[in-house]
Amino acid sequence: MQALQTLLVVDDDLDIRDALQDAFELEGYAVLLAADGLEALAQLRQQDTPPHLILLDLMMPRMDGFAFREALRHDTALADIPVVVASADLHLESAARELDVARCMRKPLDLHELLSTVKRLSQGD
Repeated sequence: MQALQTLLVVDDDLDIRDALQDAFELEGYAVLLAADGLEALAQLRQQDTPPHLILLDLMMPRMDGFAFREALRHDTALADIPVVVASADLHLESAARELDVARCMRKPLDLHELLSTVKRLSQGD
């Protein structure tokens, strides 16, 4: 039996985290959750194998998505994990270019588009 692909959802909104966890688990993914960048880094460093993809909000307390992405890029064990930014930031495209992410999506998220993006990116396409 094939192991489940793991996703890490990093968002300070509990309702969004819960909804995404439900949607991804229904699609057959294992889901890790973090409320901010610090919590996400701690989880990543505790995992034996990194997640297949990170879904990242930009605006969060303690450590925002920009600082988290910068920390990821400087950690060789984590730098190659695809990151999808999901944000309501009006300057999302320029932010995504600056962060060098696989994809950026504007909130509110289109669930069908999100699931197809995650499926494509988590399989390494």
